[in-house]
Amino acid sequence: MPEMAKAMTVTTVAALILVTAYSVALGGSGWLWFAWVVLGLVTLGVVTSRER
Repeated sequence: MPEMAKAMTVTTVAALILVTAYSVALGGSGWLWFAWVVLGLVTLGVVTSRER
């Protein structure tokens, strides 16, 4: 896996942990989850395009 794809994957996982912790501590935020889903889809696109 290329370095950019690895960095995006690490960033996405870290963002998931932060959004989950925020939701547990202060309550859920739809915008944070929406942003995380968008980040996850972009990461998936990067990983998929780099594997070809």
